[in-house]
Amino acid sequence: MNPRAHQPVMVTEVLEALAVKPDGIYLDGTVGGGGHAHAIASRLKNGLLIGLDCDPNALEIARRHLQEFTDRVKLIHANFAHLDRVLDELKIHSVDGILLDLGVSLTQLDTAERGLSFRLAGPLDMRLDPTQELTAADLVNSLDERELERIFRDYGEERWAARIAKNLVRARQNNPIETTSDLVKIVEQSIPAAARYKSRIHPATRVFQALRIAVNNELENLQKALMAGFERLAPGGRFVVISFHSLEDRIVKRFFRAQLKAGRAAQIWGPLRPSPEESTQNPRARSAKLRALQKA
Repeated sequence: MNPRAHQPVMVTEVLEALAVKPDGIYLDGTVGGGGHAHAIASRLKNGLLIGLDCDPNALEIARRHLQEFTDRVKLIHANFAHLDRVLDELKIHSVDGILLDLGVSLTQLDTAERGLSFRLAGPLDMRLDPTQELTAADLVNSLDERELERIFRDYGEERWAARIAKNLVRARQNNPIETTSDLVKIVEQSIPAAARYKSRIHPATRVFQALRIAVNNELENLQKALMAGFERLAPGGRFVVISFHSLEDRIVKRFFRAQLKAGRAAQIWGPLRPSPEESTQNPRARSAKLRALQKA
């Protein structure tokens, strides 16, 4: 299966929320294929866009997509949780805007070797940064039943977390669980038929989400990026985050509201949703929520 071209979500809304200045310094913490970055860079003249991504493959795609802007774009392999260190290394004290698009790209989902999709047979990997050691197979085959249940419940909001965890531990006693197909089969067998038929989503959706979050430490990294990013925003700078599920959105909403309440933010916006036209054209945009903050 050839990876589908990734479409950036809510580009117009992102540009409006960031209020890009031609001479400003901006940080795209999840540059991906470079869709949002291209739109931002095209509005810069003597400004700078710093693009981070934990996936080296995504950076290569972005590099090709942004080659006309080499004079105003720096691409760096790093997780947005480490944006503090990156800015220190670049000797940049503050930035005028930060964008975090928390969605997984179609290119990643459509690459079977990444193990991110329950629809494709592949190794049970799920690393967004292939240079890290921990994989989903490591977690599934080593964690005890209680910890697996917690991951499925807390990160996937999975109703049948206990049954799935119990069946996984039982199955791995015979053979290690090494592929996406192995995992999907166990999940499907763990969920009652009536519940499977009533559901509008694939039975393995929540378990795959939960494991991906756990493998990549996504929620903790988001917390770190919000705190570090806010400190590095210049006064009047904008922080824009696009989330795709309630766990991420809740973290962003609480953080932004806390800054406003403390008088450290001048204004917050959101959640903004994609237009009906965009949701029709790009179904993956339907679950997107954009929140923005302006520093006091």
